[in-house]
Amino acid sequence: MYAFDHQRFFDVYNTLGYGFLESAYIAALEFELSLRGHAVAREVSIRVIYKGREIAWQRVDILVDDAVILEIKATPKLPPNASRQLYNYLRATRLEVGLLLHFGPKPRFFRLFSPNQAPLRTAATEVVATENPNTVEDEARVVSDEFEPSV
Repeated sequence: MYAFDHQRFFDVYNTLGYGFLESAYIAALEFELSLRGHAVAREVSIRVIYKGREIAWQRVDILVDDAVILEIKATPKLPPNASRQLYNYLRATRLEVGLLLHFGPKPRFFRLFSPNQAPLRTAATEVVATENPNTVEDEARVVSDEFEPSV
């Protein structure tokens, strides 16, 4: 499983604080991770396919080392659908690890793991809609709870 250095998240949070738009945190994380030699791609497009027909495109905030998806939120409260959004991104790819980074009044992050056998289809990855999404969703799980910054 891909190991993410959560200290980069806290470096960005401690430097910028709370209150910026998501785009500022995304740019700062891209810079931090690139400095440490990671391959970072922003706004990677994912195709959504429904019954064999392309119906939409979705964009992931950050893809790191072609191994982990970072979903960034910068809201006062974490939206209730945020983990579902990240889970759907994982379903759309062969990737199994996603991080939900919340740049809220209190910094928090969650790691989501979803076993996935789907083949990687690069930037034009398909989301295959299932008739019963709960059967797949039950396999997804949060690997670790939120982490507090060490100050």
